[in-house]
Amino acid sequence: MMVARTEPGPSDAVLGAPSGAAMDRVIQRRPIWRRRAVIGAGLAAVAIAAVVILRPGGARSLAVDGTHVTIARVTRGQFDDVIAIRGQVTPLRTTYVTTAAGGQVEAIKVEDGARVAPGQALVELSNTALQLDLISREAQITEQLNNLRGLELAQEQTRLVHEREMVEVHYQLKRLTRQRAVVQRAVDSGLSPQLELDDLVDELDYYQRRLTVQTETRTAADRLQRAQLVQMRAAAEQLDKNLDLARKNLDGLKVRAPIGGTLSAFTLEVGQSLAPGDRIAQIDDPDHYKVVASIDEFYLPRVDLGQRADYPLGGTTYHLTVSKIRPQVSNGQFQVELVFAGEAPAAIRRGQTAPLQLQLGQPTEAVIIPNGAFYNDTGGAWVFVVASDHRHAVRRAVKLGRRNPQQIEVLDGLSVDEELVTSPYTNYLDMDRLQLTP
Repeated sequence: MMVARTEPGPSDAVLGAPSGAAMDRVIQRRPIWRRRAVIGAGLAAVAIAAVVILRPGGARSLAVDGTHVTIARVTRGQFDDVIAIRGQVTPLRTTYVTTAAGGQVEAIKVEDGARVAPGQALVELSNTALQLDLISREAQITEQLNNLRGLELAQEQTRLVHEREMVEVHYQLKRLTRQRAVVQRAVDSGLSPQLELDDLVDELDYYQRRLTVQTETRTAADRLQRAQLVQMRAAAEQLDKNLDLARKNLDGLKVRAPIGGTLSAFTLEVGQSLAPGDRIAQIDDPDHYKVVASIDEFYLPRVDLGQRADYPLGGTTYHLTVSKIRPQVSNGQFQVELVFAGEAPAAIRRGQTAPLQLQLGQPTEAVIIPNGAFYNDTGGAWVFVVASDHRHAVRRAVKLGRRNPQQIEVLDGLSVDEELVTSPYTNYLDMDRLQLTP
């Protein structure tokens, strides 16, 4: 502690104060951490003042190393109305394989990923209940068919009885007609009595009436029998179909490939139980592919069927066309399907990523600037325009239009041959002016 000493005055002597003790006064010093804080704040203020310069009108300026920014020129040229999209290669056609009848996996005939032919057996199932049901159905259907054929035989026998009756009646009519003529002559000659002729006439009349009734009976019976026969044959055909269906259900225990192609998603195990309609595999078209791509919803009104897309691969550019648009938006994107127009790449495979250039419109003449990272920071609302001396860049509001991976269309705010900063603006978002230092 530092002490300042003073000379005693007269008043001190009068009061009789002790000499020296009352004459010392303590001088307090600031703590060392406070002095360091004040010095640090001053240095920080000086540093900020050296970097950010407040210009007239409140504009904020930042000194930036000119070698750390990218500068591009505004030009007039051809604007290609394309967007870059990424799609996934999938087979053009995929057929799913399901089980028609449930059962237990008894034998697996092929391996996953194999090339299969139409009708080739994939897996065999066992189903005891279905087999017993088929046996029971066969027995029932066989019995019913035998009954129908018995009825058909009975109808045929009835028809033959009617035919015999008709033959007998016709025979009696002919015999009685001839006999009446003979008796008539005998009666006329007085050789036979009139009573004998009357009996013949009555008998002849009886058979004529019997012929009428028999004819009507046979006609009605024939009509009914024909109708019954048609019904019985239709019923027999239906029973045969039912039997064929039962046999087909049993044959469904042998699951076969509906088309030829590459088998995938085939992961069955022996002993596994399957229900009717279970999906067990899929067969992909091995020679034809399509590309499914997701596009930002911003472009939904501009994407249309038939638009062309280019797919550069291995030094060759392949062409595709939009074949299907799925307008449902999910996570800000919608999907399109594109098919190859002409030859597809030979080495293309399912699941492969395909970078595409989708043509939204025809090339046009426009004022353009290179596409850069600045667009993501400003949304195309403003840019830093570089002065002719390249010593500073000033913030300016602009209106930008269409954009492709390399170019951005300028609608307003920039003139041809002007220059702007196209590198990221992440550190300059609050600035109005950039001082470009050499």
